[in-house]
Amino acid sequence: MIIKNVLLTALLACGLSVYGQQNQYLTVSKDGRKVGLSAEGASFLANLPLHCIQTEYPNKPNHTIETAQEVTLSPKQLHPAFYGCLDWHSSVHGHWMLVKILKTYPNLPETQQIIAVLENSFLAENLQKEADYFSQYKLAKGFERTYGWAWLLKLDEELLTWDDPMAKRWHKSLQPLTQVIVQKWTEYLPKQTYPNRTGVHPNTAFGMVFALDWARTTKNTSFEQLLVQRSKDYYLTNKAVAATLEPDGTDFLSPSLEIADLMRRVLTPQAFQKWFNQFYTAEGLKNVLQLPIVSDRSDYQIVHLDGLALSKAWCLLGIAKQLPTTDLRKKQFQEKATTFLQKTLPNIANGNYGGDHWLGSFAMYALGLEGE
Repeated sequence: MIIKNVLLTALLACGLSVYGQQNQYLTVSKDGRKVGLSAEGASFLANLPLHCIQTEYPNKPNHTIETAQEVTLSPKQLHPAFYGCLDWHSSVHGHWMLVKILKTYPNLPETQQIIAVLENSFLAENLQKEADYFSQYKLAKGFERTYGWAWLLKLDEELLTWDDPMAKRWHKSLQPLTQVIVQKWTEYLPKQTYPNRTGVHPNTAFGMVFALDWARTTKNTSFEQLLVQRSKDYYLTNKAVAATLEPDGTDFLSPSLEIADLMRRVLTPQAFQKWFNQFYTAEGLKNVLQLPIVSDRSDYQIVHLDGLALSKAWCLLGIAKQLPTTDLRKKQFQEKATTFLQKTLPNIANGNYGGDHWLGSFAMYALGLEGE
């Protein structure tokens, strides 16, 4: 696995330096503004979650121990579907990534292995136990709120929008857990007086982005209306955001760009442009357009900054879509996003589990937006 990671890094670095040429894994458009994923690249990315989804250890369970008996429970006993990839949320978005790859590249050498892994994870009894977890333990109501919740809804959305008998069966099995997440989020939002403006898991705007996408796809209008209203409550009057203070040392999300990525979904293009003009100062916007510096990719926290570059890329691509062609920032954001991808993709498989267990999902999501 490590040898293959090193090979990919070398090939990506080589291929990205030659615009308009296709290497084994990526394509870059002739003008250097778009990065695409080849079937070979999809195979490599698929191997990242395939390597970790059924790897129970090392593990970082986010379980609050309530009794002495719970000390002996293994991650797999607590979470029979999503126990691998170091933590629950990484396992969930690793599953999303495999579904996305299987859906988009159905004839890979890894196809049968992907199906076998997903068949096991999506067993009805496994997912029912995942759903029961939230009621079985008194202190579990805030488990994975809201980052893991968001990725679970993204996984559900990916299955729902795939017209395939196998996907329909998996989607049906996922529903008990999906319904628990939606119910908990619906109960939580009216009580969440203040948004979390962090650059890591509890970030409110990031979670609401995926939740809103899910609500609109599933036509859950009551959940959608709640999300839209709370988005406006939290962010509509925000001006001159303190973006010059970004990033923190372990960020994988930009607090300000995540808000903008949410509000471009909530507001009309004209209203969004007006809001965006007041949201950033010139200095703040200049700062968030800088590529994060990653000093040690073997450090599980510092490597978060590679994820920050990828999430910045997808936010900038989405924001650019809402800006008119006459706005010079549209082209600037698109070019910056591609630069972030070009600079970061060679680092997503560096042979260290701290990045390997999750960065592929971020790359896959960003590349999906880049290709639209």
